[in-house]
Amino acid sequence: MLTQRQLFLQHNAQTSPEPLMLEFVRAKGVYIYDAADKKHLDLIAGIGVSNVGHCHPAVVEAIQKQAETYMHLMVYGEYVQSPQVNFAKALADILPPSLSCTYFLNSGTEAVEGAMKLAKRYTGRKGFIACKNAYHGSTQGAESLMESNAYSSGYGPFLPHVSFIEHNHLADLDKITAEIAAVFIEPIQGEAGIRVADPGYMQALREKCNETGTLLIFDEIQSGFGRSGKMFAFEHYQVIPDVLLLAKGIGGGMPIGAFISSLEIMSVLSHTPILGHMTTFGGHPVCCAAGLATLRTLVDHHIVDEVEEKGQLFKQLLQHPAIKEIRGKGLMLAVEFENFEVNKKIIDACILDGVLSDWFLHCSNSMRIAPPLIISKEEIKEACAIILKNINLVAG
Repeated sequence: MLTQRQLFLQHNAQTSPEPLMLEFVRAKGVYIYDAADKKHLDLIAGIGVSNVGHCHPAVVEAIQKQAETYMHLMVYGEYVQSPQVNFAKALADILPPSLSCTYFLNSGTEAVEGAMKLAKRYTGRKGFIACKNAYHGSTQGAESLMESNAYSSGYGPFLPHVSFIEHNHLADLDKITAEIAAVFIEPIQGEAGIRVADPGYMQALREKCNETGTLLIFDEIQSGFGRSGKMFAFEHYQVIPDVLLLAKGIGGGMPIGAFISSLEIMSVLSHTPILGHMTTFGGHPVCCAAGLATLRTLVDHHIVDEVEEKGQLFKQLLQHPAIKEIRGKGLMLAVEFENFEVNKKIIDACILDGVLSDWFLHCSNSMRIAPPLIISKEEIKEACAIILKNINLVAG
């Protein structure tokens, strides 16, 4: 009989020539367990997904209850479904009044695609601006918002009328004109290696978009739902976007994305033509129930209140001459080493020692630290001790 690994290689489409081939059988809290029941401390949370931990009891209960009630009924937007309504209302309650209307989808990249259509439809313009070294997803539209590089090689041509600016570079804001429908930006760039925007830059960006009638779209697919130390990263800047993109951590491990704006802006998708944006499974009742349970868990247990302190503990403990820099906010951190080779050896050694991490698409010499937000201080100390041990082994 073939093993699971052999079946994986034969029947699951591969995304790299040498997948990690880690075989896990269950997960709970901040740990993932392999077939030998060895536990691994998860420092990446499925790339910022499991913010309340793996299989949080409140999320599991919500999933089970909704699955027994009803699952798919109809394409999004036609039937009144309580899980969608309740989650959208709960999001509106914690967001500014101008971000009160949510369109649910299945993923972050779908949220990007929907927001691109929304911006074109609302403004009547077709140009976009995005940042160099951004990551917005892997579909053709979302990938058009990423400057051509090795990851997009062979998949073009992409959408026209897209220009690129340097993240945090004030002079580039002059590229925003009345021809531009929207600026897409991550307040904290993820795959660029956790690059945090300056408050002055974000305020100038908001002002420039106001001047030109350009929609400001914040991609908080990685940074949202407490990851940065606030519920949403835009709260660090006192800058409110016209459209907010969410996914990853909002579903407690279930697949869900969303783009959120005002009722006025979002209403353009409902007419001329009708059904201007459609999704079969977006806003799936089970996923929305999980999302609402995730949000309530974050709020009721004050989990986000401790995120900044936990991030600071990582920064305090991870002191070593081989570490060039630690960047980030909250539990969205990048630990930079001399090069990819050193970083990869340290990551691989940590995996063998039961600590899971990885690197960034556009910053391969940096280690990702983005654990479930429920990680304890003792678990942080344990993780840092293992990381430092392997830095010593690899880099001396």
